[in-house]
Amino acid sequence: MVPKHMETLQTWCGATTDLGPLGRLTNLLLVEGLTDLQQKQHDFVQIEATRGASHFSRKIPLEKLFLPLSKFSIPPRILVTVGVAGVGKSTLVKLFVHAWAKGETGKDFEFLLPLTFRELNTYEKLSAERLIRLAAPHVTEPSFLSVGASRTLLVLDGLDEFKTPLDFSDTLVCTDLQKEIQVDYLITNILRGHLLRDVCVWITSRPTAAGQIPGGLVDRMTEIQGFGDAEMKDFLDRLFAENQNLSDGVRDHLKANKSLYTLCAVPSFCRICGSAVGYVLKSGDDSVDASALPRTLSEIYSYYFRMVLCGDGQVRPKEAPRIEQVGNHNSKKMMNSLGRLAFYGLIKRKYVFYEQDVKTYGVDLSSLHLSLCHRLLLKEETPLTSVYHFPHLTFQEFLAATYYYASAKRALFDLFVESGMSWPKLGFLNHFKNALQRSLQSEDGHLDVFVRFLAGLLSPQANKALSDWLLVRDEHQGYRSQAVGVLQGLLAADQAVSCRTVNLVRCLHEIQQVEIATHLEEALKTESLAGKLTSANLSALAYLLQTSEVCSEEANLSSCLSYHALQSLLSQLLYCSNLRLDNNRFKDSAMDLLGSLLSGKDCHIQKISLAENQIGNKGTKALARSLMVNRSLLALDLRSNSIGPQGAKALADSLKINQCLLSLNLQNNAIKEDGTKSLAEALVSNHTLKTLHLQKNGVGPQGSKKLAEALKKNWGLKELILSGNCVGDAGAAALAEGLKVNHTLLTLDLQSNSISDVGVTALTLALSSNRGLVSLNLRENSISKEGACEIARALRENSTLRNLDLAANLLHDEGAQAIALALKENQALTALHLQWNFLQAKAARALSQALRCNRSLTSLDLQENAIGDEGLTALAAALKGNATLTHLSLQVAMVGESGARALAEALTTNRSLATLDLRGNAIGLAGAKAMANALKVNSALRRVNLQENSLGMDGGICIATALSGSHGLTYINLQGNQIGESGAKVIADTIRANAPECVVEI
Repeated sequence: MVPKHMETLQTWCGATTDLGPLGRLTNLLLVEGLTDLQQKQHDFVQIEATRGASHFSRKIPLEKLFLPLSKFSIPPRILVTVGVAGVGKSTLVKLFVHAWAKGETGKDFEFLLPLTFRELNTYEKLSAERLIRLAAPHVTEPSFLSVGASRTLLVLDGLDEFKTPLDFSDTLVCTDLQKEIQVDYLITNILRGHLLRDVCVWITSRPTAAGQIPGGLVDRMTEIQGFGDAEMKDFLDRLFAENQNLSDGVRDHLKANKSLYTLCAVPSFCRICGSAVGYVLKSGDDSVDASALPRTLSEIYSYYFRMVLCGDGQVRPKEAPRIEQVGNHNSKKMMNSLGRLAFYGLIKRKYVFYEQDVKTYGVDLSSLHLSLCHRLLLKEETPLTSVYHFPHLTFQEFLAATYYYASAKRALFDLFVESGMSWPKLGFLNHFKNALQRSLQSEDGHLDVFVRFLAGLLSPQANKALSDWLLVRDEHQGYRSQAVGVLQGLLAADQAVSCRTVNLVRCLHEIQQVEIATHLEEALKTESLAGKLTSANLSALAYLLQTSEVCSEEANLSSCLSYHALQSLLSQLLYCSNLRLDNNRFKDSAMDLLGSLLSGKDCHIQKISLAENQIGNKGTKALARSLMVNRSLLALDLRSNSIGPQGAKALADSLKINQCLLSLNLQNNAIKEDGTKSLAEALVSNHTLKTLHLQKNGVGPQGSKKLAEALKKNWGLKELILSGNCVGDAGAAALAEGLKVNHTLLTLDLQSNSISDVGVTALTLALSSNRGLVSLNLRENSISKEGACEIARALRENSTLRNLDLAANLLHDEGAQAIALALKENQALTALHLQWNFLQAKAARALSQALRCNRSLTSLDLQENAIGDEGLTALAAALKGNATLTHLSLQVAMVGESGARALAEALTTNRSLATLDLRGNAIGLAGAKAMANALKVNSALRRVNLQENSLGMDGGICIATALSGSHGLTYINLQGNQIGESGAKVIADTIRANAPECVVEI
């Protein structure tokens, strides 16, 4: 019995058992149920709306699909694997069945029983026993069904092709294995566990059909991944195995058309698309103009159908015979019959046909196999009858569109009413508008791609491809402009943006009318959308959010949305990964909308910025409630609103539950001490938040103390920004206590917090033992030379701090000298900021001595310190031997000619300095000449700023002459040097002559 069953399985898998490498099919995505988008929208819309991206999901290997996820769980009984049409569901099943028959996987199952819903469609009634015998005809005694749980696997492939919807609310309970009942009742009883309770059931389906099964019955749901970039390349390389150049050309064209490239994640569409583009590319003798290549769905399918009807593209398109000459003279009639079958099947949601269906619509089965049309309608034998289906759902939709297009020109009644009993409809445009209106009324968008094809058949390229085949040459010209008017009229109606209205914009794209989208895309680029978002433009904007490269990294809708526009656009914002909504004057009511958006199961938003709006604590509470359920958002920016202490508390409460958010920016929100305390309490239990911005919030010593206590228990926070508050010495001391325990915080920003030497002393004591802090910002405080001495002591002992910012304090030369001495021992610090600290030449000399032996410092900022020529000369001497410093900032440092000469001399030998900033000095012509000589030989510098240095025209010419040859600069600034407009152009052109990428500001 078992050997015969194995033979049956091999036959079921098909004659060819070499099904290729498992690839992406060996790792499925483990999902927690279907999203609204998957349940309610066309397969293509699902891919387009999300740009092909899916929620981050755990992967599960195929060999572990039926095993428990942990040692505490049990094996799943009901499994559902979903995937869009053509992604490989049936292939996956065959791979598994073939591997099981060879003993390579599924070893826990004693029997495997595969069936397709196409096969089940041929039966009106079945019993459970008879169902088993259909899958295993050699099994004479089904007693094995009760051996034990998970010993038998029943595979049911293609629920979306089942002729009867599953109704779990109206199912007669049946527990008798031998009783014959309606097949749909049989399936629901099996799934509910009334029948075959010990049998594991695996169902595959398109997502929309899988929604029929109640989520509570499904123990495990998985999804098949589409192609990634590498797999797509490999697929096209194999498709054009004999012509690598052709494969590259096809891929380059698809990458340039992002909408098509996104859809190519589906293997079946990738084959169709690749074949069509390759067919057109091969038609050219040497090269094909890019504008002649198919760029829309309609153009792709027009060329693909032409290729098929020519016989696999062996006949060149420009020499192709008319359709009457292909195969036989009845081919045109055959195509019309297939189109009629496709159209009425589509509106009835019927995708599998039987002989009676086919004959009803005039398809002559006896002549079908004699013509090339047999490639468009495939035949499959089942035990009782022959089953017919189109190779892919889109084939049915395209053929349906060609039938409707041809029939609409002469039809007198509504074509959607098959009986013909309807009010008269005359003229192509009336029928065209009727099709569009019916698609708008469809809840699940099953007519979306059909109407796209219908509109696309009016495009010049599609007409050219199918002229004298399925279309009349140039006939589209009489309808195209009026059809565009119909589409624009429907878009102008005052209605909420939806997938249906976005599809109208896609119809305009298919018809090659792209003015609206192009105009809006330009406004997106220039951030000038304000006042342009009419009803039609909102749908076009939603379309751009899905397709435009401008929105791929960030959808910037700042300063342009009203409450009404947000409300209308809301459902389409779900699928933006990075959303910027700054400065839109949004109030609390808008946050209720966004809260509902972020609470949605379909939400793909990872970053959202709501800075500079008018959000109060009520609106913040709405956002906070959404954070309790949201699992996609990684960064929330609420800068410069008015959330107050109560808003901060609401967010803090949500952080105790939310384990996804990584960054929260609450800068300038008046959260004060109470709000800070609430957030500190949340940090005790939340260990996922990495960055917290609390600058300019009135945070004082008490708030700082609570944060410090939280830091002692929190090991997740990496960056804490407290600049512009009232931390003071007491708060600094409290934070220092936290740093003695916490070794995971990497960045602490205490800029402008009224911290004096007392607070700094406490912080430096913590630095002596802290092993985690990398960046410390103490800019704009009240640190004097005494505090600097404490910092120097800490630097001798600390080996982790990399960035220290002491700008705008009161260090003077004595403080800088102390830090310089410490740098001789410290080999960890890489960046030191000493801007505006009343430093003079004595400090520069001390730093020079440090640079001679320090091998870690890469950036030194001394701007706005009066070090003068003497100080720069000392630093220059150190640069001759220093090989680590890459950035030196000397803006407004009272440097003159002699200092410039000393620096220039050092640059002739220095090979590490990449950025030099000498803005606001007075090096003059002599200094310019010296720098020019250095630039001739220095190959390390990349950025030089000589702005406002009294160079004059002659100095500018000297610099330009030095850079007239080959040089490595990427940026140079010569502004404010009295060079003049005409001279500036000559100088800029000279500098860029051999370095066109160099930015010259002059």
